[in-house]
Amino acid sequence: MTELRQRGAKESDASLQQQRSEDKGSDNELKADKDGVSDNEAKVDSGVPDVPVPPDDTPEVLNKALSGLSSRWKNWWVRGILTLAMISFFFFIIYLGPMVLMMIVLCVQIKCFQEIITIGYSVYHSYHLPWFRTLSWYFLLCVNYFFYGETVTDYFFTLVQREEPLRILSKYHRFISFALYLTGFCMFVLSLVKKHYRLQFYMFGWTHVTLLIVVTQSHLIIHNLFEGMIWFIVPISCVICNDIMAYMFGFFFGRTPLIKLSPKKTWEGFIGGFFATIVFGILLSYFMASYRYFVCPVEFNNDSNSFQVDCEPSELFQLQEYALPSIMESVTGWTTVRLYPFQIHSIALSSFASIVGPFGGFFASGFKRAFKIKDFANTIPGHGGIMDRFDCQYLMATFVNVYIASFIRGPNPAKVIQQLLALRPDQQLHIFNSLKAHLMEKGLLPALDDVVA
Repeated sequence: MTELRQRGAKESDASLQQQRSEDKGSDNELKADKDGVSDNEAKVDSGVPDVPVPPDDTPEVLNKALSGLSSRWKNWWVRGILTLAMISFFFFIIYLGPMVLMMIVLCVQIKCFQEIITIGYSVYHSYHLPWFRTLSWYFLLCVNYFFYGETVTDYFFTLVQREEPLRILSKYHRFISFALYLTGFCMFVLSLVKKHYRLQFYMFGWTHVTLLIVVTQSHLIIHNLFEGMIWFIVPISCVICNDIMAYMFGFFFGRTPLIKLSPKKTWEGFIGGFFATIVFGILLSYFMASYRYFVCPVEFNNDSNSFQVDCEPSELFQLQEYALPSIMESVTGWTTVRLYPFQIHSIALSSFASIVGPFGGFFASGFKRAFKIKDFANTIPGHGGIMDRFDCQYLMATFVNVYIASFIRGPNPAKVIQQLLALRPDQQLHIFNSLKAHLMEKGLLPALDDVVA
């Protein structure tokens, strides 16, 4: 028995010594694999550097007026006053028309991009990465050139075909866009510095994810605007309403935490904001659906070289009678109700803005917590940066664009005619004969023998 124990102990010591030898070899291999990796990169792996906290830039007038209040109520008043100011500005740019709205969307996109890129630069500025900010802005320029070039070709087709330089740029637009991006890609590869490879690829990914989140989705806002200003105003207003009402309900009635990423968010605010946004969406849609200025697609008038919003409203924006369910009939005493069909769609938009939209904010909260910052910037006192206000809007814009493509938009005859006019005469004649034969088969045109007779 003793001999077995001694033999087992010897075997254990031998296996332990072998394991230590293997671990030592593994450490040497790991050290060899990390050869050329700087201490700075090791610091990235071990933790994220703190981002400098921006100073409080609340206007001095507000600070003096609210000096006697607690920080909670001071923040409430600051947020409230700045919210009213932003809503007033929103109404003002709507009054100025669709062109100004597009320019504002572009400005907001650039500011959001700058705030996120600045965080990346603040985190990693000590590494002195070459060309990081230059390449980030260059890629922003390339992506905007691609997206807005596609938009111009799609919505300003007649104008593009009329001007020779624009026609050439339109024809080779995608090749030019790819060449521009490829130039930036090559510049990035040439900027790679030994011992900073991993960090530079981190920032390369940072820039591209920012472009995906900010630029791509802001471009969808422009597309929604071309479908009619109502598809731009109602979704944005629903997100704003939900944000305000959730804050109000949470401020006065909030007791139950909703999610750990945002400790101040409560179930009371979430539920109260949902019902308030549904009612708001229905009322706002009823008001806007009665005006052609809001419901007509935004089109470019080639004669006046300006945008126009004048059309015969589609069935979506014409009052129709709907029979009420028996339960609602017993409560209201009404058998039918007159609504715009768009109001029914507004319920889907309001529901998304209230239920799924806040997850854009939660995503942003997780991002800020990862870098130990409260806000993306301090552009708007009490609200943070522009990105803090648009974290939900971008997600909403994507949903609206998908919703329109899935349930609303049909074939556009005007665009089909534009494409036909760009073809050669022989191609146009072939399509004409094919279409005529098809209509004769359907009985929509008289046969050739009947016409002769």
